[in-house]
Amino acid sequence: MTSTEFRKAAHELVDWMADYMDNVGDYPVKPNIKPGDIKIQLPTSAPEQGEGFQSIFSDFNNIILPGITHWQHPQFAAYFPSGTSGSSVLAEMLSSAIGAQCMIWLTSPSAEELEERMMEWLRDMLGLPKEFTGVIQDSSSSSTLVALLTAREALNNYSINKNGFEGRGKFRIYTSEQAHSSVDKGVKIAGFGIENLVKIAVDENFALKAEALEAAIKKDLEAGYIPLCVVSTIGTTSSTAVDPIRSIGKICKKYKCWHHIDASYSGAALLIPSMRWMSDGVELADSFVFNPHKWMLTNFDCSAYFVRDKKALTDTFSILPEYLKTPHDHLVNNYRDWSIPLGRRFRALKLWFVIRSYGVAGLRKIIEEHIGIGQWLKKEIEGEEDFEILAPVPVNLICFRYRPIGITDEDVLNNLNTTLLEGLNQTGKILLTQTKLDNKYTLRYVSGNSNTSLEEVKRSWDMITDFARKIKI
Repeated sequence: MTSTEFRKAAHELVDWMADYMDNVGDYPVKPNIKPGDIKIQLPTSAPEQGEGFQSIFSDFNNIILPGITHWQHPQFAAYFPSGTSGSSVLAEMLSSAIGAQCMIWLTSPSAEELEERMMEWLRDMLGLPKEFTGVIQDSSSSSTLVALLTAREALNNYSINKNGFEGRGKFRIYTSEQAHSSVDKGVKIAGFGIENLVKIAVDENFALKAEALEAAIKKDLEAGYIPLCVVSTIGTTSSTAVDPIRSIGKICKKYKCWHHIDASYSGAALLIPSMRWMSDGVELADSFVFNPHKWMLTNFDCSAYFVRDKKALTDTFSILPEYLKTPHDHLVNNYRDWSIPLGRRFRALKLWFVIRSYGVAGLRKIIEEHIGIGQWLKKEIEGEEDFEILAPVPVNLICFRYRPIGITDEDVLNNLNTTLLEGLNQTGKILLTQTKLDNKYTLRYVSGNSNTSLEEVKRSWDMITDFARKIKI
């Protein structure tokens, strides 16, 4: 593609993107297709000769776009927010055009120094301790794995020999029954053995019980295990429950455990000073992660990982072959030593664009509005005799179910709400997801993407109530 051809195609794509952002609500939220419907339209082998842009873009519109779930649709209320904004998209375009490889300072000095400053901005914006040092990871799943591996490195009572890590089966990792599945995956990948992940019971609000955590640690110590790490959560995946961070931090200090805080989604709410009750005790933690790519208008992927002991982190991941050595190594942050991959994208650029475009006040206002909308829906549900809230609503995720008057059988209610969810999602007008809380089939409604408004949530609630009350029982 020549620069002239590129310029023409790029203008066409920018026009398309701007129209898409304006009109995303005109698409079905979820495509009405079956598995395999997209693949069958694609040739079974790659083209021998190159094709023109118009042909490729035509197939994008006719084959790919009809199979897209539109996360920025105003009626997308599933999973979690997946942030985007014009500012972030523009930065991604620049980053793609530059094609920078940001593994060390020398390969992209601006990328390293901008990332360092952006992590300082984020740390201060969220009210995190000044001692925290940050790095951008690709996801919270990677960040949790990094925390587990660093915890192992930081512990004095371990050894490495030619056969690899010794002591498998001795270390214990603790998290709540409501923690994200990435903890399980990280424990498996790190080689601790899934049998050494201890799930701690939760209270009536689905938050980890601190007394149960300490009891589990004591029991393991008596059995000869080594308590290594506790992963707590500010905003669990199922219900955005908030674990007691300060109590957990004190227990970790007492028993010399690494304390990692997973604030992937709800952490963005810490931009609002009045919401920092959720992070009370964060100064006792060893590491912390939240995702600007969820609720801070920044395109995936961009996960902000903070650590108190920078040396423990770099000691864990630093490998220095001759071909990567530079004269500046002792003066800079070579972020290849801060995570698992060597190669790194220029993720800091989109953060810089987003934060400067909206300002801290602008970002805070958007999150405050989303929380307010969530509280409005909570009150609406509480005001209906045939619906009920199933979990606290600290931010903007509402967990609820349809419960017609007179029906008490849990199996019947679970089946009824399964029918409700699947029926709503099949309309293409709205998308929700589900979880189970206390074995109750629970509908999850998230208000928080870039196109969320009170008017759209009111439409959502009308659709939900109308559909529910038409189900034959």
